[in-house]
Order: sequence, then structure tokens, then C-alpha cells
Amino acid sequence: MAGTDRTQRHPEDSLAGPTIILVEPQLGENIGTAARAMYNCGLTDLRLVRPRDGWPNPKAHSAASGADVVLEGARLFDSTAAAVADLTRIYATTARRRDMVKPEVTPRRAAVEMRELQAEGQSFGVLFGPERTGLSNDDVVLAESILEVPLNPTFSSLNLAQAVLLISYEWYHAQRPPAPERHLPQAGSRPATAEEMMHFFHHLETDLIEADFLLPVEKRPIMIRNLRNVFQRAHLTDQELRTLHGVVRALSGRRNRRRQC
Repeated sequence: MAGTDRTQRHPEDSLAGPTIILVEPQLGENIGTAARAMYNCGLTDLRLVRPRDGWPNPKAHSAASGADVVLEGARLFDSTAAAVADLTRIYATTARRRDMVKPEVTPRRAAVEMRELQAEGQSFGVLFGPERTGLSNDDVVLAESILEVPLNPTFSSLNLAQAVLLISYEWYHAQRPPAPERHLPQAGSRPATAEEMMHFFHHLETDLIEADFLLPVEKRPIMIRNLRNVFQRAHLTDQELRTLHGVVRALSGRRNRRRQC
């Protein structure tokens, strides 16, 4: 997201992760956005194989939006074989079928495998090919596994930064505690207790009975249960309950005033 606070460093920034190898990247901007995607997920080991527009490239720094630590540490290689020489496990990203028998894994599965490799002290990396053509067969043959992203079969094209981010993201979240699916800031209030909820239900239901809303009487228990379920799903705070009490009182008072007129 734009406006990220670049002064904040996550503790995992310094942890080893997959080496990202860009083979013959075409534009400096693409290298910069790939570096940004890496650093979003705490990765810093970037290797470049014969970048078309040379290296270093000022356009890469502009596109990296602050991920300069990745670009400044990037290493340049004349061949893919040299770039992966020190790695013990290599994954090759490709969307094209190859005439090779290699295990195919999704980014999620690859992330789990890489975490296991990390625990064993092994080094590992992911190969990304040129933007227009992808990896050559000579590059793919260097890898033990094909990393294939399951996407829309009629349109599975990703740009370089998207592909790097997707793999990096799966790495970052493998073996991390799952984040809560939702979090609502409560602005100083607290979740309502069951006792407070029952008090509100009694207030609301008493007023609805007086207003002849919960009719017919034989269906009243079902109607009450349905109303309670509506409010229970909302996970109300104590402040919200006080507001609702006020709403019920206001409506009740208005109705009583009309009766007196």
C-alpha cells in the first residue's frame, strides 16, 4: 500500500528465505517492483542474470519504493548456472508445459517445503524467467521442481512482480500463526457480556410486546429467537448496547406521547 512507514522493520526481515533469481529481466522498473514485492515479505537475497538494460539501473530504485536494501545487495551473474551454484534446492516458475519429468508444486506447497529446508539449514531459491518468454529449457533443467501457479486456465499470465509477490507471500505466511479473519477496533469499549445482552433482549422484547409487534402469540418464541440471533451475530460492545437501549427508550417514549395526544 502507498504510504507505508519505511522506518518500521519486522523481526523477520533478517531471517534467511528463498533466494529470488531473475533471469534476463527486461526493464529496470520490473526489477524494482519485484524487489518491492520481496521486501514486503521480508526477502532480501536478489540475484540478476544478464539484465537486458544493464545493472545498476536507476529506474529500478525508483520503482522499488523504498526497498533499496534489496537492490543494493543484488548480485549480478553471467549465467543461470552460476547464479544457483551454491543452492541445494531450486524451483523454476513456468506456465508452459515442458517435455521434462519433474515434480510440480503449487506456491503454497513449495513454501511448506522451503520452510522445512530452512529448518535443515539448506539453501534454496526460485527462478523467474524473462517477462515475455519465461525460462528456457536450459534454465528449467537446473531446477528440481516446477513451481506452477493454479490460475484461470484461459488467462494465467502474471507480470514479474505479481509472480514474485505471490511466491514470497506464501513463503512469508507458511508456519506463521493465522491472523484473525476479522478485527474490529472497539475505540475504548469492550465486548458486551452475556448478562448485558440478556438485559438488552429483555428491554427490547418487553417494549415490542407492548407495541403489539410480537404477534401472533404462538409464534412469539420463534420471533424472539430470530431477533436475538440478529444481535448476537453482531458481536456488540457495551457502548453499542447502551446506544441500542437509548434507541428503544426513545421509540417507546415517542409512542407513549402519541397515545397521550
